[in-house]
Amino acid sequence: MPVRGPPDDRDPDALRSFGVVNLDKPPGPSAHQVAAWVRDATGQDRVAHGGTLDPKVTGCLPILLGDAARMARVFDDAVKEYVAVLELHGDAPADFEGVVAEFEGEIYQKPPRKSAVKRQLRTRRIHALDVLEREDRRALLRVRCASGTYVRKLCHDIGLALGTGAHMGDLRRTATGTFDDSDLATMHDLVDALAFAEADDDTAPLRETIRPAERALVHLPRVTIAPSAAREVANGASVFGPGVIDASPAEVGDATLELESLVACYTPDGAAVCLGTLVGDPDADSGTVVALERVLV
Repeated sequence: MPVRGPPDDRDPDALRSFGVVNLDKPPGPSAHQVAAWVRDATGQDRVAHGGTLDPKVTGCLPILLGDAARMARVFDDAVKEYVAVLELHGDAPADFEGVVAEFEGEIYQKPPRKSAVKRQLRTRRIHALDVLEREDRRALLRVRCASGTYVRKLCHDIGLALGTGAHMGDLRRTATGTFDDSDLATMHDLVDALAFAEADDDTAPLRETIRPAERALVHLPRVTIAPSAAREVANGASVFGPGVIDASPAEVGDATLELESLVACYTPDGAAVCLGTLVGDPDADSGTVVALERVLV
């Protein structure tokens, strides 16, 4: 099985079959419906998105194309950031910001009745909760939270703590892991870019819209392996000591190389080969260093 070439050298077909779109989800369709549109537009058999968004919610929805869908698990624990409108049911008390600040840290939540998961009490971490603006009975909140946090439920609970009652108004996701709203592409951007690439052989818009799928792995520690080892991995073999060239912490964030951590393996020219679990010393001359989780070629 062949191994992909360098990310920056890929043609449009290669990008479509192993790429990621940092999509600006519109209001109306569900995240699943939007992902299906992207699948049809790009001609891929499989896509995966980076975290469910309700139909009315907009914003950052990374979508993995083709073979990249195999690594959707990289979004499982991704920290999310939202901007939400808190609609109070009464006048805000004098200690409004102090009450809101108490929701930072570990909180208890029970999923709402309409959720697709079991309704049992669980904990979620609110990494940061900032009041950006206030006007009468409305407040604009920025919420940075663990994956699986229900912002609608958070708004409801804040209302109870304030003694006024409250509900969530508009909600927009501004970040998913290392993806944020600084370089979002709309569905129109994507469809136009695909059309330009096909009709005019102008690939610049496509390269701005579909990025190499390695973009979704920058938060993971990386292990560089020899081309010969990459070919073995493509056929299902684990990564053994003699095949390891180098190992390093994540490019973005603070993830370090530790046993049992999830790592991404690359060829020397930067092409992703697999996801795996670090089970041995990268400097070892023998034995298994990375046990396979997902083969990406």
